Amino acid sequence: MKLGILMGYSGKQIHIPMDIIKHAESLGYDSVWTAEAYGNDAVTTATWVLAQTEKIRVGTAIMQMPARTPAMCAMTAMSLSQMSGGRFIAGLGASGPQVIEGWHGVPYGKPVTRTKEYIQIMRKIMEREGPVEFNGSIYQMPNKGEGTTGLGKPLKSILDADPNIPIYTASITPAGLRCAGEVADGVFPVWMDPNKYNVIGDHVEAGFAKAGNGKSLDNFDIAPFVSVAMNDDLDAAFDSLRPWLALYIGGMGAKGKNFYHDYATRLGFGEEATRIQDLYLAGDKAEATALVPNELLDAVSLIGPKERIIERLAPWKEAGKRGQVGTMLIGVHDKAVLELLAQEIL
Repeated sequence: MKLGILMGYSGKQIHIPMDIIKHAESLGYDSVWTAEAYGNDAVTTATWVLAQTEKIRVGTAIMQMPARTPAMCAMTAMSLSQMSGGRFIAGLGASGPQVIEGWHGVPYGKPVTRTKEYIQIMRKIMEREGPVEFNGSIYQMPNKGEGTTGLGKPLKSILDADPNIPIYTASITPAGLRCAGEVADGVFPVWMDPNKYNVIGDHVEAGFAKAGNGKSLDNFDIAPFVSVAMNDDLDAAFDSLRPWLALYIGGMGAKGKNFYHDYATRLGFGEEATRIQDLYLAGDKAEATALVPNELLDAVSLIGPKERIIERLAPWKEAGKRGQVGTMLIGVHDKAVLELLAQEIL
């Protein structure tokens, strides 16, 4: 099992913790992941990190697909892969309708269909077997639709490329997980219970079967985000992560249209998820946060004093041995935590 670290979003001022990243690189961490929402973009920060490191791979978690064409994304991936000696990972995601339609001003569309078409086009471009033509329900190359000149022609990338640049997708929905298993090289769930692999794995493996090319966990990376709160005060450690899950379960989406609420339900916390969402959407965020169960936090995170975190690593290690977790993407910028996990995992 490998380890990676998450940079997360920037606030008003971009801060890239290069000292933490270089320390992780020296410890043997495999990857570091940038992010974007509606502020800083993921590609610029990834470029900055790649330029100042030597071994660690850099991925985007995520590049918002509707914000850039598949060809632009392929061009970015090919350029960064070539300049970094093959250390770039293209992490893609559909984002959500609030951001895509509210910020980027384009239709959200069908995320699974978009993902499949997007990756097919990217792979065609990177393979460079000829000029790229594609006729999908979302993307057409060349585009001859309304408003076009009709002068578009199929093109082949000028830039030589590694056709095996890894492509990961962000997903927790059954359809999205099946899509990842079918067309991607890896998937990063926003959280995961290593004791309940089937909640994710059954859908991913259904995607493997649909791909029909011998695909399996041997060549696919399940890379969940894993938050860590190391603190001798156990109650304080739990409380520090409670707002994170409350936001996702309660506030990320509308009633009846919240993927994280549905995911928590599939993990066995449906009643609690509904109460959290009702309170959050009613504006009572404090009470919603207080209702996030310790059992859920403990299942998907590493919480407590050093000794407890070591103990709680056991199911993650077992999942790693079975190939059910290929990479743990750690959501913390604490050198002591990074060192502890490197010592216990690598």
